Amino acid sequence: MFRISFLTLLFLYSFNFECSAQYGHLEDSLSNRYERLHQLLGPNSFFDNHHSGFMLYDLDSQWVHYERNSHMNFIPASTTKLFTFYASLMVLNNKTNTFRYVTNGNEITIWGSGDPSWKYDILPQPKIEEFLKPYSKILFSDANWKDTPFGYGWEWDDYNYAYSAERSPFPVYGNVVTFKNVNKSPIANIADFSKLLTNDKSSFNSVRRDFHSNTFYYNPKTFTHPAPTVPFVTSPEVSVSLLRNILQKPVELVATPLPSNSKVFNGGSLRPLQKEMLQESDNFIAEQILLMVSDELFGELNNEKTIDYIQKTYLADLPDQPKWVDGSGLSRHNLFTPRSMVRLIEKIDKTMPRDQLLSLLPQGGISGTLKNNYRASKPYVFAKTGTLSNNHALVGIIKSKTNKYYAFAFYNNNYLNKASEVRSEMEKVLVFVRDNY
Repeated sequence: MFRISFLTLLFLYSFNFECSAQYGHLEDSLSNRYERLHQLLGPNSFFDNHHSGFMLYDLDSQWVHYERNSHMNFIPASTTKLFTFYASLMVLNNKTNTFRYVTNGNEITIWGSGDPSWKYDILPQPKIEEFLKPYSKILFSDANWKDTPFGYGWEWDDYNYAYSAERSPFPVYGNVVTFKNVNKSPIANIADFSKLLTNDKSSFNSVRRDFHSNTFYYNPKTFTHPAPTVPFVTSPEVSVSLLRNILQKPVELVATPLPSNSKVFNGGSLRPLQKEMLQESDNFIAEQILLMVSDELFGELNNEKTIDYIQKTYLADLPDQPKWVDGSGLSRHNLFTPRSMVRLIEKIDKTMPRDQLLSLLPQGGISGTLKNNYRASKPYVFAKTGTLSNNHALVGIIKSKTNKYYAFAFYNNNYLNKASEVRSEMEKVLVFVRDNY
């Protein structure tokens, strides 16, 4: 039989009373914060006049602090790139698959693996010319290409804009051509396309391309754009022509199937591509990264097949089944819930060191697509943006003033306001989280 002294009983009573008081204070504090967030996000708030959803989740305690419409589907726009990023982390092991090949004496046959880097000047360059230099003849096959230049649900009238470059198995120059304005005449950075320029009488101040062909038009009287960048129509024949001109050696188009004994030429680290995709929201790089994942998994380039595999293998534990159709988020057919996006951030956070993840994501007031938003003396928002007409999203991590890290997903669809107004109201919510959690 245990004996407890009067002093011990008094101590335990005092301790219990103090804990109860502290717990009550904590409960009141949590309740107040919740109510404040609800005022900012709930009925009669700015976000009540359109389809909006929000979720806030403590990454370390694994505690949901707030959610509103987190179970509902939203058009994610470029936050879709977080799915592509996660797929690349799971499959590619920080390497770029540039092309597959087999050799036969002085002859080499190559099949593109999707790497977007070659001659795309924002990316580190793979040493392709150096690798191919010993071979007197190059055979190019696209028999492993099982996809289409445009993704499912892409806007057809975006074809003339650089953010909608076509997908292809072996991209060169980022599948775009840039025209330098020299005395009101456009000069192409790719010699093949200079001879395809023709005059027209439109009032367009830039260069536009024929929808179906690589014929480019401009009006000498109205052309003022300093350096328009326009996607070109891709095809195996165009790829072969570009290869010939770059390598200055015979290149022949063949239909040879990819053999099982092919080798892979890896262009370098994947990290610069991932960073450009996330920070600058490069659609072309995102699509090509997903194609590299496809090449690694199946030895063919098929994004639909790849998305299905990634969802069943690595994303089966998401709270809600996503509708994921492309690598970039250009398609309005993509549909994700905020709580699935928060879960995805948690999975990415567990896959790589958090400081590396924060350095790859745009930082408020510092870098990428957040350079001019969410400014503060110390960055507190690390997140991927997503914007289409009447739709804006932000998904990532908030660092609070108490040095806690919260995953969040903030979706806004079908609003009639200006995007800048939506961002301004979103900032009020995120600043409150930073200062009070």
